[in-house]
Amino acid sequence: MKVSMNGIVKSFGANNVLRQVDFSVEGGEICALLGENGAGKSTLMNILGGVLQPDEGTIELDGKRVSFHSPAQSLHAGIAFIHQELNLINDLRVYENMFIGREIRTPAGFINDQEERRQTEDLFRKLDIGIDPLSKVSLLDASYKQIVEISRALMMKASILIMDEPTTSLTDPEIERVFDMLRTLKKQQVGVVFISHKLREVMEICDTYAVLRDGVLVSSGLVRDTSIPLISRDMVGHDVRTESLEQNADLGEEVLRLHNLTLEPYYRNVSLQVRAGEVLGVTGLLGDGRSEVFRTVFGDMGKYQGQILIKGSPVRIKSTRQALKMGVAYMPRNRKENAIIKDMDILDNGTIVTLPRLTRMGLIRRREQLEQFEEQRNHLQIKMGSPRDAIGSLSGGNQQKVVLAKWLMTHPRLLILDNPTQGVDVGAKEEIYDIILQLARSGVAVVVLSNEAQEIIRVCSRALVMYHGDVRAEIAGETMTEANIMRLATGG
Repeated sequence: MKVSMNGIVKSFGANNVLRQVDFSVEGGEICALLGENGAGKSTLMNILGGVLQPDEGTIELDGKRVSFHSPAQSLHAGIAFIHQELNLINDLRVYENMFIGREIRTPAGFINDQEERRQTEDLFRKLDIGIDPLSKVSLLDASYKQIVEISRALMMKASILIMDEPTTSLTDPEIERVFDMLRTLKKQQVGVVFISHKLREVMEICDTYAVLRDGVLVSSGLVRDTSIPLISRDMVGHDVRTESLEQNADLGEEVLRLHNLTLEPYYRNVSLQVRAGEVLGVTGLLGDGRSEVFRTVFGDMGKYQGQILIKGSPVRIKSTRQALKMGVAYMPRNRKENAIIKDMDILDNGTIVTLPRLTRMGLIRRREQLEQFEEQRNHLQIKMGSPRDAIGSLSGGNQQKVVLAKWLMTHPRLLILDNPTQGVDVGAKEEIYDIILQLARSGVAVVVLSNEAQEIIRVCSRALVMYHGDVRAEIAGETMTEANIMRLATGG
């Protein structure tokens, strides 16, 4: 199957989101759809997926003009949209998830479990997938859940898959497992639209690429004919820095010291120190315990063994409220699940931590709330409309800045950033890196937790590498390389 989108135009009010965009993908091709948050990628794919209707333009399948007025129509035509938030039910078995909403029934009207298991086993065998159809989805790791979602689309006869940020929450081994699946699909003439901000993955797995910027297709072609710097420039409209941004700074007093901090089974005997004005990196693979270490520092993990010292004084941190009073702020790794409140607007999301200070006799001092948020909005250069707009109206990078604003309003001495650029585009990453360094120069002690080696190398003066709950080594200078980080993170 070949899908062609020609001259697609889409506007929301005065906002021209897509302007005469041409895009195509065919069976046996993995095409990267790239661009900054807000470039129009999701809108274009929502039109292909039947969620939105174009204002102008046409869609063709194998040269025949079609139009989709619902996701069901798009799926019926062989196009499946696999979203970043997977639509699986953890409490059901794999084969049951494969047939949700289209269960096979016996003549008497009962669900035919035996036939559903058989068809699932047949498909898994064809795709060389080693998953037991009887397993509960809750027992699968993230990559296998992704593979079940892909398999379900194929079970519904999908010939084109749209995959939105499929590797955001996966470890390196899990990513390779999904990539193996994609290579298998490619051999079977399934086409894939691969939406991602991870350009190294694009270079590894994709055949072709298309870059949107401000709703316009600015470049496209074969991946083998381009490079990461060229794609980055197309995405943001200028050259993107790749050198280390870390600067030698005059460090202040010690802000945090951990001595043999232990909380089984997550981590053990973790010792470290961070000084004012320093950016310390902590890296490894997902599940290495780094998030749990600093959630403990933030009072979010319960009882622990060992010592925490804040500005040289031993403390027992038992709650997040206590941590905040001590000047500790923690931005969690999963923005959508743990950092934003979808039913609240931008202003309330950006001030919720400091609302107790802005409240008198049960009433929020709205003018003061707005003034304090506007100060952070200008400082962080948050691109937004009205503060009363829904938080979901912002791009991922700007949502991340709102979350950061929330914690900066507490005026922290120690700021812990857990995967601060997860799911944001290359331009927003650069802005967040600059903010981190500005905070360090102002005397804040910053800890960056990240499984992206390049991120650690770019912004941190030194880093700790963890493996299965243990600190394997401290690296800095010439030893802080991707190869060395990967070797230590995998137990070397």
